[in-house]
Formats: sequence, structure tokens, C-alpha cells
Amino acid sequence: MNIKYLLFFILTGILISCGNSDVIPVSKYYEYDKDIPLQDSIKLIKDTTAYKLYDITYRSVHNKKVTALLTVPKNTSGPIPVIILLHGKGDKKTVDYIEFGNDYFYNNGYAVLRLDVSNHGDRIENEFDFDFTGKHKYWTRNIITQTVFDLRRAVDLIEKREELDQKNIGFLGISLGGITGAVFCGVDKRVKVPVLVLAGGQMNLMFGANALSSDTKDYLSIIEPMNFIEQITPRPLLMINAENDDIVLPMMSKLLYKKAEDPKNIIWFPAKHHTIPLDKTYQAGLDWFKEYLN
Repeated sequence: MNIKYLLFFILTGILISCGNSDVIPVSKYYEYDKDIPLQDSIKLIKDTTAYKLYDITYRSVHNKKVTALLTVPKNTSGPIPVIILLHGKGDKKTVDYIEFGNDYFYNNGYAVLRLDVSNHGDRIENEFDFDFTGKHKYWTRNIITQTVFDLRRAVDLIEKREELDQKNIGFLGISLGGITGAVFCGVDKRVKVPVLVLAGGQMNLMFGANALSSDTKDYLSIIEPMNFIEQITPRPLLMINAENDDIVLPMMSKLLYKKAEDPKNIIWFPAKHHTIPLDKTYQAGLDWFKEYLN
């Protein structure tokens, strides 16, 4: 982005939320008909001494087919707390850092539901460039909005599974998954404990000279995390970020955290976007879930 406009925001202290949720009820966009059948299919694909792994498909809003994996640990009694994992841009539910998190959590007694972001993984329909400011910006925005609906339907699916504890649902999203998760956790109160990794707000900072235009604010209103983060309270929010992030500017993460209300906490690691330590990141998430999810 143009450094001149970045400095302008810093020096003047103008924090423009992309859409005023008090005037435009942007969260209403994500309402849907819950009685529409999920048409879910659940197939056991692996059964080990430690866990069962299921391949899952279900129908979301706009009749989109969602592909997911559910890991259910063994040797646990009663309904099992479940964590929804969401990957970043260009990746999929089986990318290495999501596999790492899946193993980390089921080994600590949590069920894990991981799904492909819209138009990612097993759901690729088009090969357009993911770009908020390019010629496919509405297609790009739709990836996020569709995934929010998909996540809400994932909670509907969890509520159908007797072995899963629908009252103890956690979420951990990374990068695009964290940004999308801020919207999702804001509109869906059934998520008890959100963890957002490498996420930020004030997305209009990406738009340079057009950052303050009404068109930019209107375009971003339904996907701007700043418009939804306050709705997470009184649920406990954890943010995990990189001090030298070269993709999601640290300032954007600080703005999002400032807008969030208590209870909340933020952890910073001395890393860049793609070098954040996975073991420490997931351990921080695990500690947060252990404190608040059970």
C-alpha cells in the first residue's frame, strides 16, 4: 500500500470503521434458514487406537457443497468439546499447519472439525485471482461471506452429532481463516471460545487513495472484522499475531484488538506471517481452550 496514506492514518488517529454497524446492521446479512436440510454425508475413513477420522460433506447457504474432516478422539467419556479449524488463503483443510493443529488438539482430548474455505481445496470452482482491489473483488468478497455461512452450517452439523458437545465449541482460524473467523464468531453466538491467529482489521488500509471513500466502506462492510469483533463479548477472545508480519500489518491487528471488548488477550511472537512458531501458537490456543472451553 502507499506509505503516505498509512502515515496519514497513524498521525491523524483517524480510525474509520468500514461500515457503521449501528446504522447498517451488517450482521443481518449472515442470517439464514436453519430448517433447510444439511444433506450431510459422513463416512468413516480411518479408525485407529487414538481416534476416528470421518470424511464429511454438507450443503450450505446458496446450495454450496462443503467438504470437511472430523477427528474424534477415543478414550473419552461424554460429549466431546469440539474445535473448528480454518486455514488461510490458497490452502486447504489438509495443509501441514492445519494437520499439525488437528493432531495437537485431538491428542489433548478435543474433537476437531476442519473444512475447506469456499473455492479452496476440494471446493475449487474458479481460478480467479484472490484480490480485494482487482477486477474480481466481488468474487473475492464472496469467498469470505460464503465461508461464514459454511461455518455457521458447520455448527448446525455439530449440533446433530451426539458425541460432540454443542455447548463447548471453540474456533481457531489462521490468516484469512482468522479474518473470516472474526466475522463468523461475531455473528454466531454458539461459538464459545474464539482464537484468531494472524488476523487484523481496518481492511480499507489496503485501498490507498480510496481508503476513505464510501464505495470502499460499503464494499468492505460485510467482511470487515472491525464491524463484528465487539459482538464476540462476553465470550473470551484470544488473538495471536506476528510482530513483524509482512502480510497482515501489526497495526491492523492492534486496531482489531483495541476494538474488541473484554475478556480478551493478545500474544505476539517475534516472527513474520509465514514463520510464526506453530508449536507455540497451538499451545497458546490450547491453554486458552483449556481455561474457557470446558
